[in-house]
Amino acid sequence: MSQVSTPPSPALRRTILLVISVLFLLPLAAMAEFTLRSTTGGYGFEHWAGLGELQDSRQYRALTRGLGNSLVLSALSLGLVLCVFAPTIIWVHLRFARLQRMLDLLTVLPIAIPAIALVVGFAPIYRILGRTLGSGEWTLFLAYGVLVLPFAYRAIAADLHGMDARVLSEAARSLGAGWPAVFIKVLIPGLRRGLLSASLLTVAIVMGEFTVSSLLSRDTFQTGLLQISQTDPYLAVLVSLLSLLIMFVLLALVSGMGSTRGRMAPARTPKQKKVSHAT
Repeated sequence: MSQVSTPPSPALRRTILLVISVLFLLPLAAMAEFTLRSTTGGYGFEHWAGLGELQDSRQYRALTRGLGNSLVLSALSLGLVLCVFAPTIIWVHLRFARLQRMLDLLTVLPIAIPAIALVVGFAPIYRILGRTLGSGEWTLFLAYGVLVLPFAYRAIAADLHGMDARVLSEAARSLGAGWPAVFIKVLIPGLRRGLLSASLLTVAIVMGEFTVSSLLSRDTFQTGLLQISQTDPYLAVLVSLLSLLIMFVLLALVSGMGSTRGRMAPARTPKQKKVSHAT
């Protein structure tokens, strides 16, 4: 005889939420406390005031250059996810269901294979790209596309399964809509939250990646932070704290958009349900 599992009590849920919040906020509080330490003793905002001198100071040029490169890489990686990965994932889900398992397996590989091992495979490819396209930092978005693929795929695929995309696309096609109209007017609006999550994860991974860029000798935000930490650890921790807080706020906004969308959906009354069953 099967037993129905009961949900956890409100007290247990609040306790779990409290423990997770402490584990998340305690390192951030320690970072904030470290940035407020004054070099002469006590606490102050002298390190925060130094943020305005980043662009003018030659000492911090590596950080500003790496930040600019990472922003360009984020934009290129985002374009790769939205213009190449997302249509491919949707098309495989709709038209090639037999390839779904193989795609699931392939998208797990960048997580299963260590980043150092991936660099060994990237090195000969980038040696060829260096002779043809140049060795600029912008070429790194191809490697970043491999790194963000598992996360972008899961975010988009979860929404595809949740919205029953096959039924919606078949209904639109039966009404005379072409595939471009199905993609733009039917599927993309339903995948808005998944695409936002995939975009946010892409930016977070690109801005926080260090191993590949360091081993391939590219200047990015994380390599710039490493160089700055050797001369000014306060500023390095301060910039890291700001980047973490910005990504956390963006995650909260995306999550809030999804919950608000769910609350705005009108509930069906019993009378509407009877009418729908009768039709």
